[in-house]
Amino acid sequence: MFPPTRIRSCLPVINPMFRRMRPHKPFRQTIHNQTKSVNNGFSTANELQKTKWMNFRAIFTRWMPLGSVIYVGWCYIRASVNYELSKVEIKFYEMFPFRITSRLWGKLASCELPISIRTFVYGTYVRLFNVNLNDAAVTDLTYYKSLSAFFTRALRDGARYISPAACVSPCDGIVLNCGPADTDKIEQVKGVTYSLEEFLGENKWSKTNDKSYYNSLLKNKKNILHQCIIYLAPGDYHRFHSPCDWTSNFRRHFSGKLLSVNPWLARLIPGLFTINERAVYVGEWKHGFFSMTAVGATNVGSIEIYSDPDLRTNTKGRRNRIDDIEMHRVTYKKGELFGQFNMGSTIILLFEAPADFKFELNA
Repeated sequence: MFPPTRIRSCLPVINPMFRRMRPHKPFRQTIHNQTKSVNNGFSTANELQKTKWMNFRAIFTRWMPLGSVIYVGWCYIRASVNYELSKVEIKFYEMFPFRITSRLWGKLASCELPISIRTFVYGTYVRLFNVNLNDAAVTDLTYYKSLSAFFTRALRDGARYISPAACVSPCDGIVLNCGPADTDKIEQVKGVTYSLEEFLGENKWSKTNDKSYYNSLLKNKKNILHQCIIYLAPGDYHRFHSPCDWTSNFRRHFSGKLLSVNPWLARLIPGLFTINERAVYVGEWKHGFFSMTAVGATNVGSIEIYSDPDLRTNTKGRRNRIDDIEMHRVTYKKGELFGQFNMGSTIILLFEAPADFKFELNA
């Protein structure tokens, strides 16, 4: 009744399903038009492919992830050949907004997860970072409401033996360096140093007129300083404890940067621990001067000290702020809970002891 051409042109009107489709063209088309449409199709595809890498969104979805992978790979290669970073490279690395990304990560980690996905999320984390759940007070993964709660999980009773030694390890982790610190320049890892005065800051806690900063810390001039640097990996137990019986009467908070404190990066950046944000607690133990410092790192902007609820870390403002507080004498017992990180970071012990004091561990 109707020619085929007429039926095709009426399809969009007859069936509502075809309203958004382009009407069919008549059969009378030239080969030239078909070739032109094919060429237009190829050019459009090429333009789309180009815009995927050239628009603003591509900076975050393509260029930044690609650049990060290349940079991390290059850092690992340099670390394997004992390459030393130049000052320009360090400046560029420090310019990255790690404080902002750490605050965003903190908000993300504190979000409550649905019970249905907790086992999958935490189980994946356990496998990636070799977390030992047997030491946890609660091994049921659905118990932890957020990633932050899982990071700061408590230990079960008896999970750690407390040695009768005078000083014990304050946390789980990797010992980056330990031993005597008999000069103003202290090794953060083998061959890489940081300044003692820059790390602790001006000596306001001891009443002495000694011009030498090192000697001003010592209560007994026959003693020397010793140090122990322990790196907490993401899979470690994230709380830390008092390493000995001591009293603290002074706290200094450096609002520094939040660079990574990974051991391979600590080998590349001299003075890394004097750059990062840190909370220094100063006091005395049986041999004299004692200090315990919690160092912040990338994604570890939150440092919580149980006996110091006023401490606020990774807050907005200038990065070179220094806040000093003279505390009432707080007494800590060996093994007592001291504080916690929300991801892996570093604890540094600097204390006075006799020259023959020996660590029963190695870096």
